[in-house]
Amino acid sequence: MKIDRRIISNIIYVVLGTSLFGLGFAGVMDAFWSGMGGALIAVGIIRIIQILRCSNDESYREKIQIEAKDERNQFLRNKAWAWTAYIFVLMTAVAAIVFQLFGEELLSMVAGFAICILFVMYWLCYMVLNKKY
Repeated sequence: MKIDRRIISNIIYVVLGTSLFGLGFAGVMDAFWSGMGGALIAVGIIRIIQILRCSNDESYREKIQIEAKDERNQFLRNKAWAWTAYIFVLMTAVAAIVFQLFGEELLSMVAGFAICILFVMYWLCYMVLNKKY
């Protein structure tokens, strides 16, 4: 039953992606939506193939489940997210300074706000996780 729902949701992604891609190709929408449609088509098809392969191949299903639940992989995923956040903050801070130096005050302010939003989200997540664990 779960597999059917996942396949249906991915078929919806493919149909929505095809619609967006077609509207973009016809000139009704701009290239952004056409690209979004292409991405939805690709993701939907890949996920459908993965779901069907998992349902038919026991060894592949076990491999996927081990990768998803393995403590080492979970640790690596969490560490990668942490590094991504650190690098994002550093790059955005540098961008804010560079934008300010080039007189792009609006872009500098947007970069600064992005850093502030990230820190507020971090603080909120920390508070929730601190109460949970």
